[in-house]
Amino acid sequence: MIEAITDKNLDEVLPLIQEYQTFYKVTDIDDTRNKQFFSQFGEQSDKGCLFGYRKRGELVGFATVYFSFSSTITSKVAVLNDLYTVDNCRAQGVATALIKHCENYGESKGAVRLQWVTAPDNKVAQSVYQSLGAKQSSWEFFSYSSE
Repeated sequence: MIEAITDKNLDEVLPLIQEYQTFYKVTDIDDTRNKQFFSQFGEQSDKGCLFGYRKRGELVGFATVYFSFSSTITSKVAVLNDLYTVDNCRAQGVATALIKHCENYGESKGAVRLQWVTAPDNKVAQSVYQSLGAKQSSWEFFSYSSE
């Protein structure tokens, strides 16, 4: 079952966020900062929403959708910024269900597509994306920080 994460269940998803950040080698994981950051997303927020996947009463996955815009298609887009499933629930359809849910949520908020990036060596995730028919971009991803 997929549910929106709110202040009532945010503490429950924090350990999964930590696991996700550990996977991506974040060095300064901080629950207080995570709680503050992720609390800004909700079903009624213009910024996006954090969703959790519950199995047998336990949160076993989450996804975060943010909104942005694309000048090339002159439209609002939904960005699947985070997607995580706990190890013992992988290959059971959790990620697929979360992606589809996020796509529907994005459409309901006026986004014309769902887009995301993943690490080049994350082959397991890439196989899930390909099984859904997601198209892989040939664009190169850059980031910049003056610090």
